[in-house]
Amino acid sequence: MLTTIMPEAILTAAEKYSAKGTHPLTAMFGRDETVFGEGYAIYCYFEVPETKSVDGFKVVFRPESPLEYDSITHIVPAAAWYEREIHDMFGIIPKGHPDLRPLVLHESFPEGFFPLRKSVKVNAKVRGERKYKIRTAKGEGLFEVPVGPIHAGIIEPGHFRFSQAGEAILQLDAKLFFTHRGIEKAVEGKTPYEALPIVERICGACSIANTWSFCQAVEKIVGVSVPRRAEIIRTLLMELERITNHVGDLGNIPAGVGFNPAISLGGRLKEKLMRLCEAVSGNRFLRGVIVPGGVAMDIDAALINHIREVIDDVTDGVEDLSIMFSEQENFQNRIQTTGIIRNRTAVDLAMVGVGARASGYAHDSRSDFDYGVYSELNFKPYTKSMGDVAARLLVRIGELSASFEMVDKLLDMLSSCADTALNVELNYIKGEGWGISESARGSNFHYVALDAAGLIDRLFVRSASYPNWPALTVAVQGDIIPDFPLINKSFELCYACIDR
Repeated sequence: MLTTIMPEAILTAAEKYSAKGTHPLTAMFGRDETVFGEGYAIYCYFEVPETKSVDGFKVVFRPESPLEYDSITHIVPAAAWYEREIHDMFGIIPKGHPDLRPLVLHESFPEGFFPLRKSVKVNAKVRGERKYKIRTAKGEGLFEVPVGPIHAGIIEPGHFRFSQAGEAILQLDAKLFFTHRGIEKAVEGKTPYEALPIVERICGACSIANTWSFCQAVEKIVGVSVPRRAEIIRTLLMELERITNHVGDLGNIPAGVGFNPAISLGGRLKEKLMRLCEAVSGNRFLRGVIVPGGVAMDIDAALINHIREVIDDVTDGVEDLSIMFSEQENFQNRIQTTGIIRNRTAVDLAMVGVGARASGYAHDSRSDFDYGVYSELNFKPYTKSMGDVAARLLVRIGELSASFEMVDKLLDMLSSCADTALNVELNYIKGEGWGISESARGSNFHYVALDAAGLIDRLFVRSASYPNWPALTVAVQGDIIPDFPLINKSFELCYACIDR
C-alpha cells in the first residue's frame, strides 16, 4: 500500500523512499481518478531489495487544486523522463524540471491535448502543432550530424542529433516515441483477458516478460496463487526468451563493426532458438502460453527432450562465439573502452538489465524479487565493472551460461512435478496491483488497476528500455560516430517497448 501525500510533500517523500539511491525508482506515472469523484494522482514506486518488494507514495491532486508539483529530478535523476511523460499525458506540471520539452507527443499534436485523461476518447482524432527544439552544443568549429528517424535498415524510427568537434561526439540528443501506439489508453474498459493479446504484443522480443508482469499484477488484485507447474513453465519460458535474445545480440553486436563470421553464427543459432519457441508455443514469440491464473498449455516429456537437445547445441555455439570474440584482436580494440557508463551513472538513472550489470550495478529482478521459482535455482546476477561495450558483451555471455544451467534444472523440476494443474480461475474485483519480471533487457514493470466491474481502469507499462535509453546519450560522449552503431547495439534498446 502506497503512502498518500499532498503535492507539497513530494520532495521529502522522494528523499525518504529513494534512500539516497539505494532504492531505485522503478516507476512513476499518472492516473486520472476523476471518475471516482477524486482528482489526478501520481504514483511513485521504489524497489526495496531487502524485502524483495516495492514501496513508495501516491501524490493526490484535489479536484480544485492546481496540477503542479516540485520536480524530484534533482533528487532522483531517474525521474526525468517519467515527469516529462506525465506532463505530456496528463498536463501535470513538474516545477523546476531541467528539460520540460515534450517526450511522447511530437509537433503534430496540439497544445493542451492530454490523451490519458478520461475526458479524451480512445478513438480521438487530433491534429495540431507544438514546438520541439533539438538540443545541440554551440561553439566555434562545432557542427551537427542528424541521423534518422528513417534508418538504413529494418529498425524502428528514432532521430539522433550529434554535436561534433571533429570526430569526437560532444553531445547527443535523442528524439524517440515516433510510433507511440496508445496501448495504455486502448486497453481501458477491457477485461484482463481481452487486454492480454495486446499486452503480449507490446514488443516482439519481450512477449513473455510483458505478459508475466501483467498477469502478476492481475493475480495480486484477485489474490490467487498460481499452480506450481505453471510457475515452473513461466520461469522456463522466461529463460528461453532471454537465451533467444542474448544469442541474437551476440550476432547483432558484431554487425556494428562488420564482423561477418560472428554475425552469421549468431544468426544461425538464433534461428534454431526461434524454431524451438515455435515448437513450444506454436509461434516464434512464445505468445499465448502465459495467461492470468497460470499457463494455457503444458510441456510434455517429448518437448522436454527436444528443448534439451536444442539448448545443448546452442551452448556449443555460444562457446564458439566466445572464443571467436576473444581471439579477434581488431574486434577487441573496437569494443574495449568504447561506450562507457560509470557505476554512479547507472545507479543515478536506475538502469536495469545488462546495461546496469556491465557497470557493476547488480540490479536484477530475478534476485531482487520473489516470483516464479528463481529462489530455488541458486541464481546470482552476473556483473562486470568496466561499463563498456566489451563488458556488456561479456555479461551476456555470462548470463547465457547461467540460463543454460537454469533451463536444465527447470526441465528436471518439470519432469518431477506431480502437480498437473496449469491454471486457476479468476474472479475479477476492484483493486490495483503490480508485477515485475526480468526480460533480456532488464526488469519489466506493469501496474494494473481494475474497476468494480473487473475492467481495466489504468495500465502502466515500464519496459526495461525506458530507464536505459537516457544512458545511451551519456555513453557516446567522447567516442566517434562510427562507434555509435556498436554502442547502440550493445545496449539493445527497444523502440516498441517505449512506444507503448
